[in-house]
Amino acid sequence: MYADDTQVYGFCRPTAATTLTANIIDCVEAATSWMRSNRLQPNPDKTEFLWCASVERQHRLPTSPLLIDGCSITPVQSTRDLGIYVDCDLSMRTHVQRTVSRCFAALRQLRQIRRSVPSATLQMLVVALVHSRLDYGNGVLIGLPDTV
Repeated sequence: MYADDTQVYGFCRPTAATTLTANIIDCVEAATSWMRSNRLQPNPDKTEFLWCASVERQHRLPTSPLLIDGCSITPVQSTRDLGIYVDCDLSMRTHVQRTVSRCFAALRQLRQIRRSVPSATLQMLVVALVHSRLDYGNGVLIGLPDTV
C-alpha cells in the first residue's frame, strides 16, 4: 500500500463473488477511512476493479458496478499495474499489444532521423528506445502460449 496506489486482492469461486465483493468494499472503506484520518485524499475516479477468471468462467462473474466511496466502479477488462497491463483472463494480450505499439512508434520516430546519424548511433538509439520497452516486464510473459 502506498499513498497513491492501494491494491486489494481476493480469491473466491464464482458462486461466492457476492461475499467477496462485500469484503472488498469493507476493506476499501477501511483504507479510505485510514487515509482520511491521515490527511490523505483518495481518488475514487481513478479506482479500477478487475475480476480475473478463465474465459469459460467470465460469464459467471457479476458485471454490476461496485459502490465505493460514493462512486460507481464498473469492472474493467484490463488494468495497468506498475506499467504491466493485466487482462481479466490473464492472457496478457493487452500488454503485448501496447508494447508492440510503443515499439513501432519508437521505430517510426527513429526512421525519420536514420539518414542524419551514423549507424552506430542509430543502433544505440534502437537499443535504448525499443529494447527497453521490450524488456520491461518480460518476467510476466514467461509461460504464456506463443499465440493467443
